[in-house]
Amino acid sequence: MNHHTSASGGLRKKKDTVSTHSVFGAPCWVSLTSRDLDATEEFYSAVLGWRWRDARLGDHFRIALADGVPIAGIAAVAGMWQTAVAWTPYFAVPDADVAVARVRERGGTAAVGPLSFPPGRGALLADRDGATFGVWQGELFSDWESWRRSAPAFIRLHTRNAFDAAIFYGEVLDWATGKAGGCEVEYEGGEVVLRSQGTAVARIDSGAVEAAPDPSVRPHWQIHFSVDDVARCARSAEKHGGSVLSENEREAVLRDPDGAQFTVTARGPR
Repeated sequence: MNHHTSASGGLRKKKDTVSTHSVFGAPCWVSLTSRDLDATEEFYSAVLGWRWRDARLGDHFRIALADGVPIAGIAAVAGMWQTAVAWTPYFAVPDADVAVARVRERGGTAAVGPLSFPPGRGALLADRDGATFGVWQGELFSDWESWRRSAPAFIRLHTRNAFDAAIFYGEVLDWATGKAGGCEVEYEGGEVVLRSQGTAVARIDSGAVEAAPDPSVRPHWQIHFSVDDVARCARSAEKHGGSVLSENEREAVLRDPDGAQFTVTARGPR
């Protein structure tokens, strides 16, 4: 999570750095746990046009760039950490230890961490329904405000009960507390919408309004990447060893060769 370095790899000036003490509760990064860095880079370069640079965390980590802007992290640690190959959103928190304790108190689990990853600390967690997410305490990359507003990545939680999930995450991440730098929560069309400084940054969905919770739903956070051509991404995924789980004009749910699922969505309002 070498977020505070520039796309060229040089250090930004400290005055440009945003910290999770001033902005919190919002998704601040997305990361893929992978088995093979080279194969992962090849697939996502072909499908999403990403370029790559080293991360300070070591040889197992890489930063993906879209148009020169850091967009996501790849961590080839699935074997070392005994974790699933999957895309995971990370939320900004002032204190990773407090966030982990809150998760445990509310029936969630801590899979990894908190661990120190200069310039901060992170943990990989699961909510009480099994959806995996992470928390990050420390510095964010310096153009994080631009990343947040135009976010090439958007996240949505598919779960059995959106309102119950919103309460869990709200208590863990200090949503809707009115604290400066925090997030607000709104209910729109049966969905929970998380807003950071007015911008929609995440949604929580549990299906049709008034419908009973669906026990067949496997709760998970789905990462949506904005693209110019959904169909081209889908065909490229198939060509490079991935698969298409569903597809329409506006979006396609894809699976990479390692089994990690993600969505490509046509650019436009969220």
